[in-house]
Amino acid sequence: MPIQINGKLRSKICVPADIDQESLRQQALADEKIQGLLNGKNIVKVIVVPGKLVNIVAK
Repeated sequence: MPIQINGKLRSKICVPADIDQESLRQQALADEKIQGLLNGKNIVKVIVVPGKLVNIVAK
C-alpha cells in the first residue's frame, strides 16, 4: 500500500487486503520513514482510499 505525503509517494507498507480504514491509517502513521518525514509538521488531514493508497496532508 503506497503512502503519500502531500501527494508525493514517500513509502510503502504491506497490509492485509481486508484491513479497515482506521487500522490502515494507524499503520501508515506508525511507519518509521513517514514519522521521520513528518517530524515537526502538523498533520492537517489523512485521506485513506481503501485498497489504493493513504495520503497525509501536512504543513
